[in-house]
Amino acid sequence: MPATRFVHLVRHAEPAPDGSGLTARGRGQAELLGERLGRLPLTSLHHGPLPRAAETARIVGERAGVRPEPAATAGDYVPHVPRRDEFPPHLADFYLGFLGDTTPEEAEARRALARRATDLYTGPADGDTVCHDVVVTHNFLVAWLVREALHAPRWRWLGINHSHASLTTIRHTPGRAPYLHVQNDMSHLTPESRWTDAPPEEHV
Repeated sequence: MPATRFVHLVRHAEPAPDGSGLTARGRGQAELLGERLGRLPLTSLHHGPLPRAAETARIVGERAGVRPEPAATAGDYVPHVPRRDEFPPHLADFYLGFLGDTTPEEAEARRALARRATDLYTGPADGDTVCHDVVVTHNFLVAWLVREALHAPRWRWLGINHSHASLTTIRHTPGRAPYLHVQNDMSHLTPESRWTDAPPEEHV
């Protein structure tokens, strides 16, 4: 019989400007996140292939005592390019402009990745043991999986944002709707290491 599964979604920590990994502050964010997650009986730790996600996962894994495993499904990609008629009319121009550089071929390949990610990172656990799975990824995929948990329209991954090293946890219990346990939670970070992806006027 399936068991409850907690999927802990993490946006990578603050990246270095050259794309080589994390800043010093980002490494500190990842250490604090790892200490928080280390209090849980973690089952797995997957991460996207880019250096900022891989280094975040490595540090989290060291602190939490779990081996990180790379996964293309946890990469940085647009999960769904909506058609114009999927949007409320007053939002279509803005978001279609934002996604305008995505070719049809890229859109189809990324839709396929998103389908695989949805299969892997949603739903109860196999077997009768409660699972805690961690996915270190990027903002777009966290937003997509939050949208999936809420059964929101497919376009609605747009406009759902998550900060560096924040934690979003979705509980999947057999026979129940997914439960958004926490979202964009930065309580494990020091005040000066929060909101490193946003201008001061957006800090709350």
